[in-house]
Amino acid sequence: MSEVRRPPRPAARRSPGDAPTASTAPTAPTASTDRPRSGSVATGTRPRSTGVPVTAETDELARAWRRDGERRRSTGTGATRTTETAPPSRGRRWGGLLRRRTTRGAEAAAEQLGNVTLRLQSRLKERAAAQRRLSALVWARRAGYVAIAGALAWVVLASPVLALDPEQVEVTGYGTVVDPEDVAKVVDAHEGDSLATLASSRVADELREVPGVRDAAVERVWPRGLLIELTSREPVAAVPSTDGGYDLLDSEATRVGRSDATPARLPVVTIPTGKGNERILESVLGVVNQLPARLRNRVQDISATTEDTVTFVLRDGPRVDWGSAEDSALKVSVLQVLLRSAQAKDATEIDVSAPTLPVIT
Repeated sequence: MSEVRRPPRPAARRSPGDAPTASTAPTAPTASTDRPRSGSVATGTRPRSTGVPVTAETDELARAWRRDGERRRSTGTGATRTTETAPPSRGRRWGGLLRRRTTRGAEAAAEQLGNVTLRLQSRLKERAAAQRRLSALVWARRAGYVAIAGALAWVVLASPVLALDPEQVEVTGYGTVVDPEDVAKVVDAHEGDSLATLASSRVADELREVPGVRDAAVERVWPRGLLIELTSREPVAAVPSTDGGYDLLDSEATRVGRSDATPARLPVVTIPTGKGNERILESVLGVVNQLPARLRNRVQDISATTEDTVTFVLRDGPRVDWGSAEDSALKVSVLQVLLRSAQAKDATEIDVSAPTLPVIT
């Protein structure tokens, strides 16, 4: 440890008038008391005391300064090679300490920055892995949706789960003229079609083309059946055919069938043939349509030469002069009352062309 020298005592204060004495007058420095200035290097000398108290920190700085000087002497570096160098000044000591602290702070900051960089890289890797997992999950979900859609499309379009089975088709409303074989042909044409894509309106249009069918309603019965309700064209009159037999007509004058013999419970219509007589046929059929079913079944023959001269003959009954198709509802009521009367039992003709003034003969 370097020797600590006490600072010199201050000189005694004197008054301005006093002359300097030998003890107080400044003297020239001698060779024995001369010391190198702070920062200079002298061999075999001790550093001059600076009046700064010696602490462990300053002592450590001095030892470090000496070790640095010895290292320079051993390696031949430095401008001066001495066995002992003077300690640095106070400014240099505090500057070196500040530089070391700054260096240690920089090293700590660099170490901390390196740790932050490592953590950031780790976080980025984790984020990239999470993004890859999320992307894989999204694509897997999409693939699942596609697979489900494909399976549903196969079930709906190609699988036998929804295929139409003719054995599970129920048909009502054949009536008396609709041939069940004709309806079965229409249904069999769609056998195996998916019920989900089968257009019920298309099947109904095809059924309306069947002879004797006026209208058709088709309803799906899941998973493989149909419910078909037909409205048949029931014949209301028979017209003698030119090639023999009788053509059966419905209420709209549509031919719905044919009979070789005189049909039972259908009136036979006799009207002039040829062009221009369509209105006469419409008038006759209008009268037939207004008759109740029980009364219509009693009509044997019905004829007309004009639109206003419709007449018909009842089975086991009188001849009825109906006139035109006007006021048919009132004429029906009057005729039913007259037929139940005692006078109608022996009557040969009943005239209801003027329903308010009926005549029985």
